[in-house]
Amino acid sequence: MERDKSKGKKQRFSEKKASFNKKKASFDKKNSTKGIPVQKDTNWDEPLRLNKYLSNSGVCSRREADDLIKAGEVTVNGEVVKELGIKVSPKDEIKYKGKKLSREQKVYILLNKPKDVVTTVKDKHADVTVLDLVKDACQERVYPVGRLDKNTTGVLLLTNDGELTKQLTHPSYKKKKIYHVHLDKDLTKADMVKIIEGVQLEDDFIQADAISYVDEKDKSQVGIEIHTGQNRIVRRIFESFGYKIRKLDRVYFAGLTKKNLPRGKWRLLTPQEISILKRKSFN
Repeated sequence: MERDKSKGKKQRFSEKKASFNKKKASFDKKNSTKGIPVQKDTNWDEPLRLNKYLSNSGVCSRREADDLIKAGEVTVNGEVVKELGIKVSPKDEIKYKGKKLSREQKVYILLNKPKDVVTTVKDKHADVTVLDLVKDACQERVYPVGRLDKNTTGVLLLTNDGELTKQLTHPSYKKKKIYHVHLDKDLTKADMVKIIEGVQLEDDFIQADAISYVDEKDKSQVGIEIHTGQNRIVRRIFESFGYKIRKLDRVYFAGLTKKNLPRGKWRLLTPQEISILKRKSFN
């Protein structure tokens, strides 16, 4: 019976490892950013189409805005508007489901965070924050979505879209994150299996979705996929098994990667990426 149980664990581990490697191999191919367009600024002093206003306000995509307008869910100056193509001016009051919309354009910035940079809006003890790195990206005030600790590098999203931020950070949404972990020693396969089966930490039971060696010749480098968002969770998982993390790099977050984006650099998301985030059409 013990042999059968052990065989079952190894089979489940092998299946999850194969799934992880397959996903990992497709990330760069699916998320190449070569030649992509960037967001264009909106001139708020000029009239613009109502569907574009809704899209820039972070409600939905422009195509989805047309459906909302036809359904009578949008009002302009207190009047329901169902006519497509109507233009609105800066003086108009636009509401969706009774909520007044802001004229501020929604901005979505992808940063490849370097080490020793703090993920915070303001910190008097920090030499550099992530906001310092994107200060020339836009006039709007943006905020980081979630946190990466000072020594962790990689994918970080910044935006002024509060609704999207809530969806990406709330535990119930369980957004996928993948990390490249450099350990101080080789990770044993026994510990790898235990991480897949689940780890009881001080405050919670944590189970990785997938884990694999990045390089079979260097078993101190590991890729780990998780959905949970607790503070320092990856470091705490490995520390609980007696490992120390030398480098930690987030390579994937909610459908976004740092493909072709050098460390410390940023770019604006493409309209396609924004639409995917809002539709939640990613793992």
